[in-house]
Amino acid sequence: MSPAPKDIDALIDLMARLPGLGPRSARRAVLHLIKKRGALLTPLAEALTTVGATARECLNCGNIGTADICDICESEKRNIGQICVVEDVADLWAMERAGVFKGRYHVLGGTLSALDDIGPDELRIPKLRDRITTENITEVILALGATIDGQTTAHYIADELPGVQVTSLAQGVPVGGELDYLDDGTITAALNARKSL
Repeated sequence: MSPAPKDIDALIDLMARLPGLGPRSARRAVLHLIKKRGALLTPLAEALTTVGATARECLNCGNIGTADICDICESEKRNIGQICVVEDVADLWAMERAGVFKGRYHVLGGTLSALDDIGPDELRIPKLRDRITTENITEVILALGATIDGQTTAHYIADELPGVQVTSLAQGVPVGGELDYLDDGTITAALNARKSL
């Protein structure tokens, strides 16, 4: 039985569900938040409420923003002939953090996985096909992880897009690596040295 009150226990349980936090880390984080109530806990609660009410998935690319179409898709400064395909929003944000890609994005929402019963229709692959046609895309850059599922997904997409130049990130992305964990220089080198599939 936990010595913490029921409400605090519930918060610890919720925090422990976050990636990278287990029960002990969650307990330490919650105790720290309570100690710094005015500086951390109250602003965090307000930010969570605001984000919970306003955050939404971009209807075009799958990015997270506060409008139906995200700022990247709305921007007239982006190269409209290129789409960089990423697995999830964290990968898109990693690419943007590197600041080297000036086109638009497409978030798949995962990778193909026979073990997890994830096929093309569970991902945003049909939407990608539509965008290729409606947005006059000339190059699709596949920025998927160097995992088996990532590479399977890359080859599937390349086969599904005849008539469009399909490239992928090259050197600098380690086998089994995920974009969100790479530094900006590695992402820049990988994008600049992309190759045709």
